[in-house]
Amino acid sequence: MSSAITGTGSLAASPTAYSGANSNLTQAIQTIWSKEILFQSMPILRFEQFAVKKTELGVAPGLTINFMRYNNLGAASALVEGVRMQTNALTASQFSITVSEHGYAVAVSELLLNASFDDVMASASRLLGRNMALYLDGQARDTLLGASSVIYGYTSATTRSAVSPYDIGTVGTTRASMTGSFYLTPPVIKDGVETLATKNVPRLGETYVSFIHPHQSRRLRDTPEFIEVTKYAAPGNMMLGEVGRLFDTVFIETTQVKKVTGGAGAGYTTDTTTAGVTTGNGAADRYSAIFIGDNAFGHAISLPVELRDGGILDFGREHALAWYSIWGLGLITDISVVIAETN
Repeated sequence: MSSAITGTGSLAASPTAYSGANSNLTQAIQTIWSKEILFQSMPILRFEQFAVKKTELGVAPGLTINFMRYNNLGAASALVEGVRMQTNALTASQFSITVSEHGYAVAVSELLLNASFDDVMASASRLLGRNMALYLDGQARDTLLGASSVIYGYTSATTRSAVSPYDIGTVGTTRASMTGSFYLTPPVIKDGVETLATKNVPRLGETYVSFIHPHQSRRLRDTPEFIEVTKYAAPGNMMLGEVGRLFDTVFIETTQVKKVTGGAGAGYTTDTTTAGVTTGNGAADRYSAIFIGDNAFGHAISLPVELRDGGILDFGREHALAWYSIWGLGLITDISVVIAETN
């Protein structure tokens, strides 16, 4: 590329830490900053780490990447001496995830690059990495929220007793029914595990995984059985964002869990989305925790995220950078996802 993006060649200092004339974004530097964007995004990605990833060099017509989902085998039977074992066919269903372009661009001036005491390009890569992570994780969350299985929170017990942490209140039945305080309490976790286990959903390793908002995790921390991540027998063996576990479920805490203002309680009838912000007309806020098992959703990647240079703009006075990628997300196994709505 021939566009100047890091200052003039006569500049004595190197404000962006590039060697040489500091006039071109070479392919090597492009690769370095693309890796930096990925590195900066890693701590933020909570949902995406559990996606089934598939990368293709090309896509089928219609910009789709195909996934294969095999059906469970039939029941086995006892064998009889002298009788040949009967073979059975594998059965599977094929589905596709459509990929599309995604990206975000920033621009800085030549004057800023020459005058700034900060490493502007490093700061830009950090900001682009965070931007990409929040965007991708939001898409992954919305994909999981498309599942059909929904459970609701429980109220606290009306009277406190010697075993109050174990008391069970009233369970919500709809969003409108959650008038008052319907929390993410141990009974909700048990209901989520029961729903997944009853459907024979395989676990992710030894446990199911639940994504919860910090507002929801507050109630769980009052539960005596809740095991904080710092109290694990093997503290180093944990997932990104993991805060603890309870009832064979690992909890990933993230503010990416969807909150809908006025999305529950008295008067609630429907959600309304305006300018990308979803609100309801109820008296309480709604938080949507998500429980998943294995093979819940897929991340189809046609082009991994990379840094792109905007070329020569305004005779080199403006320099544009962007993260750019081609991907798609889709639900693979609907029964592997349970949504727990609380307030």
